[in-house]
Amino acid sequence: MTKWVYSFGDGLNEGRAEMRNLLGGKGANLAEMAANGLPVPPGFTITTEVCSAFYENGRKYPDDLRAQVADALARVEKSMGLRFGDAQAPLLVSVRSGARVSMPGMMDTVLNLGLNDETVEGLARSSGDARFAWDSYRRFIQMYGSVVMGVPHHHFEDVLEQFKRAGKVEDDTAITADQWRAIVADYRHLISTHAGTEFPTDPQDQLWGAIGAVFGSWMNPRANTYRKLHEIPASWGTAVNVQSMVFGNMGDDCATGVCFTRDPSTGENIFYGEYLINAQGEDVVAGIRTPQPMACARAEAGQHPMETTLPQAYAELLRVRSILETHYKDMQDIEFTVQRNVLYILQTRSGKRTAAAALKIAIDMAREGLITQEDAIRRVPAASLDQLLHPTLDPKAERVQLTRGLPASPGAAAGAVVFSAEECEARAAKGEDVILVRIETSPEDVHGMHAARGVLTTRGGMTSHAAVVARGMGRVCVAGAGSIHVDYAAGTMTVGAHTIAQGEWITLDGGTGAVYLGRVPTIAPTLSDDFNTLMGWADSVRRLGVRANAETPDDAATARRFGAEGIGLARTEHMFFGPDRIGLVRQMIIADDELVRQKAIAGLLPFQRDDFASLFRIMAGLPVTVRLLDPPLHEFLPHEEAEMAEVAQALGKSVEEVRNRCAALAETNPMLGHRGCRLGLTSPEIYAMQVRALIQAAVIVEKELGKPIRPEIMIPLVATQAELATTRRAAEDEIARVLKEEGTNINYFIGTMIELPRAAIQADRIAEYADFFSFGTNDLTQTTFGLSRDDAGSFLPYYVDNGLLPRDPFVSIDRDGVGALVRLGVERGRQTSPDLKLGICGEHGGDPDSIAFFDEVGLDYVSCSPFRVPVARLAAAQAALATRNRVGSPA
Repeated sequence: MTKWVYSFGDGLNEGRAEMRNLLGGKGANLAEMAANGLPVPPGFTITTEVCSAFYENGRKYPDDLRAQVADALARVEKSMGLRFGDAQAPLLVSVRSGARVSMPGMMDTVLNLGLNDETVEGLARSSGDARFAWDSYRRFIQMYGSVVMGVPHHHFEDVLEQFKRAGKVEDDTAITADQWRAIVADYRHLISTHAGTEFPTDPQDQLWGAIGAVFGSWMNPRANTYRKLHEIPASWGTAVNVQSMVFGNMGDDCATGVCFTRDPSTGENIFYGEYLINAQGEDVVAGIRTPQPMACARAEAGQHPMETTLPQAYAELLRVRSILETHYKDMQDIEFTVQRNVLYILQTRSGKRTAAAALKIAIDMAREGLITQEDAIRRVPAASLDQLLHPTLDPKAERVQLTRGLPASPGAAAGAVVFSAEECEARAAKGEDVILVRIETSPEDVHGMHAARGVLTTRGGMTSHAAVVARGMGRVCVAGAGSIHVDYAAGTMTVGAHTIAQGEWITLDGGTGAVYLGRVPTIAPTLSDDFNTLMGWADSVRRLGVRANAETPDDAATARRFGAEGIGLARTEHMFFGPDRIGLVRQMIIADDELVRQKAIAGLLPFQRDDFASLFRIMAGLPVTVRLLDPPLHEFLPHEEAEMAEVAQALGKSVEEVRNRCAALAETNPMLGHRGCRLGLTSPEIYAMQVRALIQAAVIVEKELGKPIRPEIMIPLVATQAELATTRRAAEDEIARVLKEEGTNINYFIGTMIELPRAAIQADRIAEYADFFSFGTNDLTQTTFGLSRDDAGSFLPYYVDNGLLPRDPFVSIDRDGVGALVRLGVERGRQTSPDLKLGICGEHGGDPDSIAFFDEVGLDYVSCSPFRVPVARLAAAQAALATRNRVGSPA
């Protein structure tokens, strides 16, 4: 018989931390904490396998599940001395989701389950507090009605707000038992009106309704969006955790809160969190009431830290903090409840954090001896390093501060104000910078948050939904800016004397919580000592070299600053578009007189030589791979009448003649047309000029610096051995002429870009004429799939969303197809030339998953955009450590 249910708490812990794939992260950690003697209310976990079976069998449960749940519930009843559905001493439970990977706020939760008109009276008698009992009942109806019965949450809020306004009540805690009783009646009427059915009063019906809702929420739109953004497979499923309730809303000796063992924004080793007296957990994360700080050191005037209001529970929480961080060897996100001064731990998980915090925590824990340097390298997600490059506000810039909220996620961002996730996504798709402004965010807003430059909320704290999700996404966030009034209907936000309409600009400073009027200039970030330390550790273990794709001095300098070990791709066509040379390029292409053509080419040579010399100087002896002209000539042709007239005048032709020449050069499918080495073969004088400029630049800079320069000449779009053999001979002939003229010698290398399937298949023959291969995976993906990356964006999302492709193949390499060709090219190339140098210079060179593949197949280096160099360095180190683990060698 398959075991579908695992109990935890009160000495019966059937799960372990390493069972997270089966029990989900929450269930595994609850069992682990309980086994270590921490105060965890007892309960049970329904496994992720049930979720899979639920969807595979038409949303039906396994036949023996109900019996296993009944047995586990009976154990909880015995442990608590209460009975589920009993009118005298009722057991109440929570029903929560728990995927193997944390997805905060994406799926559904129901608290206080088991209440009805009879059990609420029993709860009132047993607790001695009727107000608490009826408050718990209204919370349950509100959550169950929304989560299980589909009544929009805001309808319940409207009922409560109308009641509070009529009774002139500001705080929920001031509402009496009789008033809550009246609200419960209104809530139940609301459900029957909107859902067309009565609220269920049988606790067993309630339980299975909630279990079904949690499993159902695994496929809700917000969860699907979150999984897509974080690349979490739908096949993993979620577990369901049913746990006995403890109550933070029984009075002033009760509380609920969320805390982190270290600061999730900065990584500082300080206890960080928020709590609310006389509240339940949803009150904290939803931002319905303004939470209070945990420690006196973090409190401001007028605040009431837990350290002074509940000192006994706070001291116990400090002890738990130390135990959990030491046990899990990572910063923990802890949810807790205090019931009558007794602390209970409801959840622990590895806390979401900013990249800066992840970096500092990893470095500090390694220095503290909690983890090794190799663990620290593995601990920081490589892609998250992009967050460290967030701009900050220019301290010299003038600014008008509107207000200040909580600094929930760092960085600085400016954009047009929008008030809905849908509008945010639509404007961002058009290339606009936008700031999503909400009273409070909910999981339904996640797609808008992802599209936004920053998020601003008027309610909520540092552990609110907006704060947690924004930090995980690397979005700037200011939360809890309570002085702002948002009017969704009018499309305005008002603060003081300022009213900002949708579309007008504001600037957020996620480091201070400040909100500014208009657009405030930003400056580039500086990298911390922790960053340099981690990069040093990463460089000490990685095998792959890391170069940059760069052709301008600024790009090259940025690449060097971030630790690039050379240039793996300098695209010479980008140099041709300069305003001081595009005219010569057009004359070269359009001229039909050989002397005029040669004159234009000669005019381009000094520009190219200066371009190459700049790169050589910045790289100071590191390898520089220059790709000879690749795109078809029509890309350089004039399109506007004024441009055509300028070329016509320079060539002594009519505008009509120039227009006809441009039309003759146009191609139906230029991506597969007259470009790359095909252009070099039919117009050899262009490649000759580039090779001459390159070698002359290398000679000049070698003399200047007094150290060897390493030019690498890359011939693009080779499909046959003969193409490379011919273009290589021509290049070497030109190099020989230059070196003879200069009376010197220089080391150079000639290779090719493998970007066609035929080149990968014929790599053994092509390698006879190549000193190196660089896999151009952008074009290799296009030519393998028969896709244009410029046009495929209209339908590729459909493929990914519907499981036809696991990921966009232009973002992360298609291992089975494109990757197989890369592997074949590596194997066959090295059969011919064992010392053949192999790299990759497509966009995949900055993608961590792709880098892991390139390490696996034995490339020598990756080349990526300058700002991705740190990502590639760390990803290469993580790939090397993963390889060590696979082969079983010590780390």
